[in-house]
Amino acid sequence: MTEPREPADPEDARESVDTETDPSTPAAVAASADEPPADEPPADESPAESPADTPPDRDGAADAGGDAEEPDYEGPRRRARREREERRAAQARATAIEEARREAKRKVAGRPLAETKRPARGLIRGLKALLWSALISVLAVALGLLLYFTPIMSARSIVITGLATISEEEILQAAAIPPDTPLLQINTDTVAERVATIRRVASARVQREYPSTLRITVVERVPVVVKDYPDGPHLFDRDGVDFATETPPVGLAYLDAENPGPSDPPTQAALQVLLALRPEVAGQVSRVAAPSVASITLTLFDGREVIWGTTDRTEEKALKLGALLTQPGRTYDVSSPDLPTVK
Repeated sequence: MTEPREPADPEDARESVDTETDPSTPAAVAASADEPPADEPPADESPAESPADTPPDRDGAADAGGDAEEPDYEGPRRRARREREERRAAQARATAIEEARREAKRKVAGRPLAETKRPARGLIRGLKALLWSALISVLAVALGLLLYFTPIMSARSIVITGLATISEEEILQAAAIPPDTPLLQINTDTVAERVATIRRVASARVQREYPSTLRITVVERVPVVVKDYPDGPHLFDRDGVDFATETPPVGLAYLDAENPGPSDPPTQAALQVLLALRPEVAGQVSRVAAPSVASITLTLFDGREVIWGTTDRTEEKALKLGALLTQPGRTYDVSSPDLPTVK
């Protein structure tokens, strides 16, 4: 019985065919030598290709030659793979060169060769700023509490300035500051308001002077006019405030107004005229009458009278009056500063 034959290997079949048809093999050369050359090839057959024109098959050449080396044939895929490998190798070389350059710089600068990755500089700076802010806030609060609740910086001395007729005892009594009170517990505005309740005080200012001084600056009222009342003469300052009942200073002008006071228009008009006069002229006025804002008259100590009229163009009238008083007369009319008259 015959054994079943193994199917022929396609590679073997191809090799045998190549061996028979390859003109480079010895058998093909001998066969071609025995055949006489034809004058011209048949019409249905192509002319024989020369070994130089036909690339030898790699497998056939290997089988025919035995020890012959396989020719170097490179397809598109292998060429692309080789180019990728070359690019990777070039990138690796460039990276190695850059690392070597950095290592050389670190050696020259004296820094360690291997540096660990540090946190972001902005993050560290922000954390430091936050830590310092928290620490400063805690210290400020602690210091404030210490100074507020302890007598370390208390008002051990009170300095009062600007007094002329008011006594220091009156100011201290109105200020009402307990001894050894911490400066931070003293409300300066409240103390100033208490001092300003004194009739003779026009304004008061209270300041802390560390470590242990409280300064009170007082501005007293200055009398400008005086008005007689049943209980005695009342002194009025430039704002029309009645601040004292006492004997007026020598040479103070008397005010002739129905209801003198800060809110009385005739009183404000009379005071405006007196304050606009030159000092040498204001010192000659003994009485100012202001029945209304439109009919103000001045009486001098020598009996001469000045008809002022309204408060319009007050500065100009004051200048004209200083020149008119050098002329003899009894009545000086500056109600119309363009046409002043002397009678």
